[in-house]
Amino acid sequence: MKDIFNLFFPKVCEACNSLLRDNEDTICTYCRHDLPVTNFHFNNADTVKKVLYGRVRLELATALFYFSKKGIVQQLIHNLKYRGHENIGTVLGKWLGNELATCKAYETIDVVVPVPLHKKRLRKRGYNQVTRFGKEIAKALNVAYEDKVLQRVEPSQTQVFKNRLLRSSTTDSVFIVENIALLKHKHILLVDDIITTGATVEACSNVLQTIDGIKISLATMAIAE
Repeated sequence: MKDIFNLFFPKVCEACNSLLRDNEDTICTYCRHDLPVTNFHFNNADTVKKVLYGRVRLELATALFYFSKKGIVQQLIHNLKYRGHENIGTVLGKWLGNELATCKAYETIDVVVPVPLHKKRLRKRGYNQVTRFGKEIAKALNVAYEDKVLQRVEPSQTQVFKNRLLRSSTTDSVFIVENIALLKHKHILLVDDIITTGATVEACSNVLQTIDGIKISLATMAIAE
């Protein structure tokens, strides 16, 4: 049955669309070697921090890959976000999580928190593209994964949440913290897919930084070159 299924639905590389061998999963061996890894977490580079310099105080910050237009990383993230290929998030989360688990600095992480989608977008897409990515990192670091504490709502809903911490991220959305006690005096690792201008991360951090004793670090799938 498996052979028949593979005949009609062959497994292909999510980055280059070439046929995968039996021992390959999601990304072919060639692309794995060709992917532009940053190694920021190994060499203590502050490249990600520089994007947010003067706006967000980060303890640690890393990205797995460099992102360039029409590159294979763009193809991966496109397939993850718009084609429902959630397995990409699992693979990238395991990849980065296993690397972070070997870095002493990341031993201080207490909890992994994903950048949330607005509920309307979540319903339309059916999933948050960073869920599996974040869960695999949390598993590798042996820490909690909390995807309910940080939420994204419309400005018109802010009165409903007036007793909770909130901060506008853009003109059409607001981030709120649902359970402040869960994050008090914790070192959180915020996870997202790609960092470009840093506006979304800044908005999330602005609301999180008002929590007593919190420390914030960041890990993304990619950073725009």
